[in-house]
This record gives sequence, C-alpha cells and structure tokens, in this order.
Amino acid sequence: MMRGFFAVGVYHPKRGCNVGTLLRSATIYGAAFVFTVGRRYQRQASDTPNTPRHVPLFHFADMDDLVEHLPHSTPLVGVELVPEATPLPKFHHPERACHLLGAEDYGLSAKVLEACHAGIVIPCPTPQTMNVAVAGSIVLYDRFIKSGRV
Repeated sequence: MMRGFFAVGVYHPKRGCNVGTLLRSATIYGAAFVFTVGRRYQRQASDTPNTPRHVPLFHFADMDDLVEHLPHSTPLVGVELVPEATPLPKFHHPERACHLLGAEDYGLSAKVLEACHAGIVIPCPTPQTMNVAVAGSIVLYDRFIKSGRV
C-alpha cells in the first residue's frame, strides 16, 4: 500500500499546452492534486484525461497563498536549474511533497526558491533549459520508479 501523497504545480505558467501536458502526467502518475501559482495561461486541449474532473486543481494567487495552504508537514520541492539543488538521481523523495516548477520564460526566482524546503535539478548533457511539462513529467516518473511499485 502506498503511503503519503504528492502534488505538482507551476509558478506563473505561460503556456496552456504545457499546463495541460503536466496535468495529464499528474493524472497518469497519481498526483493527489495539481496547482498553479498565478495565472497567465488559457486552458488547452492537451489535458486529454480532463484532470480537474478527477484530481483537484487549485489556483493560488501568489507564493504566500500557496505556502499558507500547503498541507500539514508537506515540503515544497522546487525544480530549477540552480547549483545548490540536488541532482534528481540522488534525490530521495519525501513521503509527502508538493513539487513546484517554474514558468517557461523565467523559472523560479531566488525569492520563490527560498520558500522551498528542497530543490531538485534534472541533470542534462547540454546547458539548455527544459520544457516545464517535460521536466515535471520526468520528476513524477522518477518518484514513481523510486517508489518501488514497478
């Protein structure tokens, strides 16, 4: 029996197709809920399972709103290209976690990262940034693989 839960969200998402794809991955991998912080996007058809019908979707106005409403004892895990973040292969996923990804155009700011309890970086062979939906899907897949349910 799986214990704990996880959620995934995007800070100030710009493109609805990326949010939709991330919602789709969240459904596939069993997220307890999904969320956005700030809202710049329009709903797109890429969320083919229509996630909000099956998994709660929360919209938080800003970081203070998100932090105030985090579930009890649930760490906020930022996913960002910063040197102090733990490489995903070495990261031990907590029993409960809210994973926060940055917007496509400017990621997570230093102030947002300060609100996070942990940080993950996805190692890449090139210095280019990764699409937010792809990065989120990789983190969810890693959590699934490391859960031992394969």
